[in-house]
Amino acid sequence: MLKKLPTYKLLNALAILLLASCGIEKFIPEGEQLYTGAQLDLETGGNIKDLKEVRTELYNLIEPNPNTTFLGMKPALFFHYKAQRKKPGFIYRFLNKSFGEEPVYFSSVYPERVEELILNRLDNNGFFYSRTDSETHIEGKFASVDYSAVLPDPYVLENYTLETDSLPIYKEIEQMLPETVLSKGDRFDLNLLKAERARLNNGLKQKGYYNSQEDLLIFEADTNQYKNRKFDLFLRLKKDVPSRAAIPYTIDSITVYPNYSIEGDTLPLSAQNTTQVAGIDFVQSELYFKPDLLESYILFNEGDLYDANSSKLTSNRLSALGSYKFVNIQYTEMDTTATDGDGGSLAADIYLAPLTKRSIRAELQAVSKSNGFTGPGLVLTYHNRNLFNGGETLSLSTNLSYEAQLSSGDNSSLSSIAAGIKADLIIPRSIPFSPKRFKYAVPKTKISLGLDFLQRSQLFTLSSVNSSFGYTWKENQYVFHQLDPVSINYSRLSNVTDEFQTILDDNPFLRRSFDQRFIAGLMYGFTYDEVSDIGKEYPLYFSTNIDLAGNLFSLISSSNTIFGAEFAQYAKVDTDLRFYMRWQKERTLVSRLYAGWGVPYGNSETMPFVKQFFSGGPYSVRAFNIRSLGPGNFNAETENSSTDYFDRSGNLKLEANVEYRFPLLSYLKGAFFIDAGNVWLTGDYSELEDDQQNSTFSQTLFTDGKFEKDWLTEVAVGVGFGMRLDIQNFVIRLDLASPLRVPYLPKDNRWNTPFFSDLDNNMTLNFAIGYPF
Repeated sequence: MLKKLPTYKLLNALAILLLASCGIEKFIPEGEQLYTGAQLDLETGGNIKDLKEVRTELYNLIEPNPNTTFLGMKPALFFHYKAQRKKPGFIYRFLNKSFGEEPVYFSSVYPERVEELILNRLDNNGFFYSRTDSETHIEGKFASVDYSAVLPDPYVLENYTLETDSLPIYKEIEQMLPETVLSKGDRFDLNLLKAERARLNNGLKQKGYYNSQEDLLIFEADTNQYKNRKFDLFLRLKKDVPSRAAIPYTIDSITVYPNYSIEGDTLPLSAQNTTQVAGIDFVQSELYFKPDLLESYILFNEGDLYDANSSKLTSNRLSALGSYKFVNIQYTEMDTTATDGDGGSLAADIYLAPLTKRSIRAELQAVSKSNGFTGPGLVLTYHNRNLFNGGETLSLSTNLSYEAQLSSGDNSSLSSIAAGIKADLIIPRSIPFSPKRFKYAVPKTKISLGLDFLQRSQLFTLSSVNSSFGYTWKENQYVFHQLDPVSINYSRLSNVTDEFQTILDDNPFLRRSFDQRFIAGLMYGFTYDEVSDIGKEYPLYFSTNIDLAGNLFSLISSSNTIFGAEFAQYAKVDTDLRFYMRWQKERTLVSRLYAGWGVPYGNSETMPFVKQFFSGGPYSVRAFNIRSLGPGNFNAETENSSTDYFDRSGNLKLEANVEYRFPLLSYLKGAFFIDAGNVWLTGDYSELEDDQQNSTFSQTLFTDGKFEKDWLTEVAVGVGFGMRLDIQNFVIRLDLASPLRVPYLPKDNRWNTPFFSDLDNNMTLNFAIGYPF
């Protein structure tokens, strides 16, 4: 049991630690001054466009950065100094390892070099003939620098001209000029010129110029034509440009090796079979991949001009097949002396090294859930890649787990047995559409069939069959789509105990959600994900899912049943938006907003149980047990405990999260977080409320669980901290959270002191795999 520490003692300890960090002057060695930072003053003669961006760019040149400051103090530096003692103690060693910083002394500051960097950057931004200066301020053992710069009006673009001659490459460049990023009146900007040169070079590489390079394109600025700070820009090829760089290349031949060995193919060429499809040679000793299928993933043909973009997309498409661990496209120049209009020619060789065809993985799990269920689990997975020699992948997985409720009280004897088997067939093309219709990535067709079994002691047995047919594909680097035009789920509730039947009788909302056995409809998901792009400082993540069910059955069935089972009819949508702020030392601030809403209609009064929303748990509001919140301010504990079914749900869900992540040790990360959210009931449940079987429990559920105008007062809030073991993106997470606001308490008593109050379940420990979002 955790021992509670009085709040005032914790605050006093924190205050003493922070105040101690103020007295760092005594640690500074003789002859040194601690560098406290710099200021930059820009003097301009008028209103300069984008001056704020220029100032930010110049500030980034000032080096080094001083030690970090918190509330006017330097605790990170204080931890470092304390850790240098002969016997620093465990606490200071840990604080220094996690948060400490080495001191930045003025002896490592070179103002003259910074002045040169500022002056050079101003020249690059068109502020020619600027002046810079610096002034050092030393006060005792502390030093700072004031930098200043005088900026004249910048030079702006008047004319942008291509200097041409008879080489064909100039005609290609001339055709691309209208799409330039440069405009009349633009300030001289070296970064813009580099971007323009890169654009032109990429365009040339898509028009056959295999040997084109950015440094072959030269910009010359003429400032002598005007007296009012304007310049003319001239573009040309550099002198003595190699002839091979100024001619286009045509693909003369294409050879594909579908079963290439990285260690080297030891079979003689005569022992290998060659098949030609659409002018492409496929060389393999035995059939590994059907040539007519593999050809559809190649986006260039014999006789085409070399196109770097088509080559890159082809490599991406072949890698996405799921059959190859290594894809390499090599080009060999067949004619490097041509200088006439015909240009040169290339031989393209595509080497494909297969993954292991079959694999089996066994995973033994020890699961501990925040709802108190703990137990072992076993997962077996079998993969067969390239099943029918067309890149198809068959995955068979089975799972078996046993969990028992370890908590004391009425639920101490509960247990759960879960088992399932699932088969997925992934076909790396969009049946019945041709792969060549999709340039960036080829959609994959996925066919799934699964059986699941769940037995909860003293409650019920739930069996289900699910099947789906659909497509997944990437539109570009960030956009991902998933479309399942056919999605079917059939579930059957059996072995219902008297205790659970009482729960169903007292809660018609729950009873009706279990009655809907047949779910069939369409599902679509859209995802925009920049998080995997490590070059982005502020990546964005957005996803939305649409789930429509029962419409087709309602047209072909005059009753509420299909094949003798009642089918569900509803529309459901959810949206997840995340914003990441990254900075040095793997520190990240993540903000997240989530909203989901489901609307039953037609023959359905409620959403099916498996399609409802839940709140609480390690991937939601972590200060509350899994699926223990809501709906609204409903509190089952105030009712008969026998009807307190531990999965509480709603058809509307709202959540918000903020989490700050930072490194601790090598693979150990830390986090502070705040979560907020709940689920509610929306819609008309008058028929259920009028049910004669209703008890006080269900009447309270419908009253307290509805989404009303005062819904903000029913939002649960929790705070906490956690540790994560992150080894190459495999994350084991441990989060300790405590409620800040409890929605099911009386309205004037919902705020709580986290970790230090006498509230029941004041702390929740969450163990999970992966980040929460």
